Amino acid sequence: MRRATFGAAAAGLLAALFTAAPAQAATGSITGLDGKCLDVAGASSANGTPVQIYDCNGTNAQQWTVGSDGTIRALGKCLDVVDRSTADGAKVQLWDCTGGANQQWVVTAAHDIVNPAADKCLDVTDRNSANGTRVQIWTCTGGSNQKWNAPATGGGTTVPSGFVVSEAQFNQMFPNRNPFYTYQGLVQALSAYPGFANTGDDTTKKQEAAAFLANVSHETGGLVYVVEQNTANYPTYCDWSQPYGCPAGQAAYYGRGPIQLSWNFNYKAAGDAIGVDLLNNPWLVENDPAIAWKTGLWYWNTQSGPGTMTPHNAMVNHAGFGQTIRSINGSLECDGRNPAQVQSRVDAYQRFTSILGVSPGNNLYC
Repeated sequence: MRRATFGAAAAGLLAALFTAAPAQAATGSITGLDGKCLDVAGASSANGTPVQIYDCNGTNAQQWTVGSDGTIRALGKCLDVVDRSTADGAKVQLWDCTGGANQQWVVTAAHDIVNPAADKCLDVTDRNSANGTRVQIWTCTGGSNQKWNAPATGGGTTVPSGFVVSEAQFNQMFPNRNPFYTYQGLVQALSAYPGFANTGDDTTKKQEAAAFLANVSHETGGLVYVVEQNTANYPTYCDWSQPYGCPAGQAAYYGRGPIQLSWNFNYKAAGDAIGVDLLNNPWLVENDPAIAWKTGLWYWNTQSGPGTMTPHNAMVNHAGFGQTIRSINGSLECDGRNPAQVQSRVDAYQRFTSILGVSPGNNLYC
């Protein structure tokens, strides 16, 4: 974070793991286009058996287990994308469970079933509801041939944490994230700012969550980077004019966390707000996922940066996503200064609101 904005270059992949309790698997039919069931052709459990849609008949060929491990199984085998393809039109089959990315699926609140590795939706070929029509993956369009009701969630997602983003949706948003950025850490951080993604109607709550996570995604390369990459910058973030100086060292206040907290005075202010001594121990932001998330939420909920309002107020008062960009990095990106960076943020926001099943609203640009 520069004096009024946050830097985006970062690195330092940390591997601290905090494991949340898994949800229970559920078994039943998966229904889709025109009420047809996801079906294993011929009820065969052989590797490579096509997966299709068919009239619902209650047989084992149509009984699917949606597991907490991201797999969808029938007849003891996994729903699998042929040849690990990520291309539009890649067919889906049954195969021995291998743990591969082509066997990982996320059921979203918008009734999509998504393969995060391909970033594509389970899709009925050519929108054809005839018995025996093959199922494939395709770029998500929101069409009826990509909508499913799955047994684990009744077609949506459950959110035991009370947060409007489920763990499955979080994983879909950040399929390549650094393990440091845990969903559990984010949920633990929410208590510091209870109004975040919890103000207004359900649409407003989801839009705010999507807006925060979209900006975070842009700042960290998809939640990949934990610390600032350019180490040459590290000594520059100490403002000795502050009465408390830089007790952790001249080069200790480099960018860290989901919105790259930097400068000694920002560490002091964020630490005071969340009740942690970050001025003397700034390394907590790169070692504790909950503290890292809290620093991002601190800025989001309390700082306006180069803008005229906090990002939180921009979303709950319906000023639009563009004002969150202005508050985070407007002096370098808005008003035509860097339209490509603005577009990157908007693209992430639109993708995340789609995952959450809400419209992005108006005034997306700054």
